[in-house]
Amino acid sequence: MELQEVLRFADEKVFSKTGKHLDDLQEAILKETLQGRKYATKIAQDRDCSEGYVRVAAAELWKILSEVLGEEVSKGNVRAILERAKFYNHSSAIGENYGTVNHNVNICQERARSPTETPNFQQTSKQPHIDLGDAPEIFTFFDRTSPLSTLENWITHDRTRLIALLGISGIGKTTLSLSLIDRIKTQFDYVIYRSLGFSPTLDATLTNLLQIFSQQSETPQSIETKISHILDYLRKYRCLIVLDDVQMLLGSGQLAGQYKTGYEDYQLFFKLIAEVCHQSCLILNSWEKPREIARLSKDNHPVRCFVLGSLGEAAKEILNSQKLSDEETWSTLIDIYQGNPLWLEFTATLIQELFGGRVSEFLHCEMPILDEGLQSQLSQPFGRLTPAELAVMVHLANQPEPLAVSQIFNKIPFSPSEIVNAVRSIANRFLLDAVEREKITLFSLNPVLKQYVKTQYLSNR
Repeated sequence: MELQEVLRFADEKVFSKTGKHLDDLQEAILKETLQGRKYATKIAQDRDCSEGYVRVAAAELWKILSEVLGEEVSKGNVRAILERAKFYNHSSAIGENYGTVNHNVNICQERARSPTETPNFQQTSKQPHIDLGDAPEIFTFFDRTSPLSTLENWITHDRTRLIALLGISGIGKTTLSLSLIDRIKTQFDYVIYRSLGFSPTLDATLTNLLQIFSQQSETPQSIETKISHILDYLRKYRCLIVLDDVQMLLGSGQLAGQYKTGYEDYQLFFKLIAEVCHQSCLILNSWEKPREIARLSKDNHPVRCFVLGSLGEAAKEILNSQKLSDEETWSTLIDIYQGNPLWLEFTATLIQELFGGRVSEFLHCEMPILDEGLQSQLSQPFGRLTPAELAVMVHLANQPEPLAVSQIFNKIPFSPSEIVNAVRSIANRFLLDAVEREKITLFSLNPVLKQYVKTQYLSNR
């Protein structure tokens, strides 16, 4: 009974100060610590997570208790500090005021507040610290009003902690995220953009971020300590961090979303960003969906996915900038190339160089024609496909109509299980189109991808 009363006391003190209860992981850490046990290994085994994850969660717990109790708390002194608070002499009074604890959360999930309660967020500075590092210069931004409004609402109103901005290569994720930064930057203390295009380790990325926050050359050696410090900054300040080219952390020749060897720690880091209480937002740009994103983006989690699609009629600005003629045919060209800004830029340059800018003349050719630069761009995601994925793509490229997954069974030399997993993986690479017909999901390739498959994989057969 005494142990439960200690847990209740700690929970009430934290809630009275922060408006948030201890979650079940924090309670487990505190329980094991109060009983003098080494908690990391046991809790990691019980919860099927890494010991590093548990240790980072514990470090967060000690910081919260330190702020609540007014002195430095660690696993070695937490019991003594609670005893000095004379809890045991007041357990009955505490019990009368104690409410029900919801344990259906992971790490520091915020609970529902009453309408009169407000989060204790630190005020942002009028002049945020902006570090865009290796961000490309944006010369032209085409109309993305709706996506911008949605993302802004998720960040500023819903207080979303982790956003995955997804979509096929060339669709405009980088441009959109940089435009979003320009639109909402004054609401943050820190605004940071970093590309992961050269596949930096998590340790290198954390070190870079800490140097921005602390502006000091010395950083902690332990990666766990670095993560803990980053989370502390995200809680103390309102930060917006964009990590671009996340797909470069993911491996080739395996199903989509799996991290390369040596990069698995990113998965833990992103999970912590989603689940630990803080007042910041991390945006991940990728043309391949990391596996943990699908699990984290649930209704009760502050995690969202946004799949960026066609520019639509706004893509006419691209064709106009290239001084193409035959404006009445531009919508047809945009539809063929899926409203993809990069695909259209490649194609518009080709039309200008070989067809005198005349779109009508170009469209008299057998469509679609794939510029060399466009083919090179598509070779990157196709180079990651597993044999089963490639077999599915080749089969779909030969079909005049969309197919259900079951219609692919026995058509290629892979088991139904392998085919199902391959289709899901291709979808997570944004290389499939899906339509619903009579309550059945059908899959196909868009004209550009179908032509690419035929050119690269079927021309020599």
